[in-house]
Amino acid sequence: MKTSLDLKEIDHLRSFPELTPIYREALDDKQIKVFNREIEDCRNYLSANRRDFYKILMITGGYGVFTLGLNKYLVDKPTLFFIHPNDIISWQKTSGESAGYYLLFKKDFINSHPILKSTVERLPLFTDKSKSAITIEENDLAGFIRLWESMYNEQGNELGAEAIQAYIQLLMIDSARMSKFPIPEKTNDDYDHIHHFFGLLEKEISNINYEKPIKLRTAQEFADSMHLHPNYLNRILKKRTGQNVSAHIKGRLLDECKALLLQTSWTLEQISYAVGFSDQPNFNFFFKKNTGFTPNAFRKVFYNS
Repeated sequence: MKTSLDLKEIDHLRSFPELTPIYREALDDKQIKVFNREIEDCRNYLSANRRDFYKILMITGGYGVFTLGLNKYLVDKPTLFFIHPNDIISWQKTSGESAGYYLLFKKDFINSHPILKSTVERLPLFTDKSKSAITIEENDLAGFIRLWESMYNEQGNELGAEAIQAYIQLLMIDSARMSKFPIPEKTNDDYDHIHHFFGLLEKEISNINYEKPIKLRTAQEFADSMHLHPNYLNRILKKRTGQNVSAHIKGRLLDECKALLLQTSWTLEQISYAVGFSDQPNFNFFFKKNTGFTPNAFRKVFYNS
């Protein structure tokens, strides 16, 4: 049984005026994967899952609105985005057929490639939000497309991952040389409140331990902490994400309960206390109602799956 909890920040939310589906990107057991947006893309999405990977996105068709943190970009020409695992982002396509690529690579992949790790740490693309969005000039576009095609075609080849990590370094170096940074707009008040809510939610979850339970668990408690009326907080979350406050809290708690069951050797009593239940039977009922498994059965079935 694993004995340490990997408390990763999660990339919670992107906010738009219309209802957008939750989009769960995943690498499964892969350390790195490249996607073609013509084949694997969606019009709008929220990303509400726990992330343990970096993302680089190149949009060359199917333009729209992209948010990165509290900045909003109108993407109407080829653009690159460098997205840290902790970034809050969103995408809403407004016109055209999707084109371009994106790649996901896990933190463990970076750690196993020291030169790539050095490049990620040295260049500000993932950490300086003023440099995380780059407009690609027309005379540079063909070169970037060839680089991405090379990465995409390396998948499945012997030493393909080694080649891709070298291409990522070249992509980052070429991008860092460019100075065409689009000027973002600020998001509106609703988005600021939603951003604040998810920040509080992640802060609560990331501090979970079995000696001191989480403090905020209800819509009323979160709204009070934000100095908002709970009806207002519910309304804007429902409008922007399709789910109310309680649904987001429940979903995030379930994600963390699953992580605690699979990544720690904590007892069920310790886990139930840590996530704010007064006793283990209430925790068992909550978990089974929402997953179909008792906590103990979930731990046995999925630990070795």
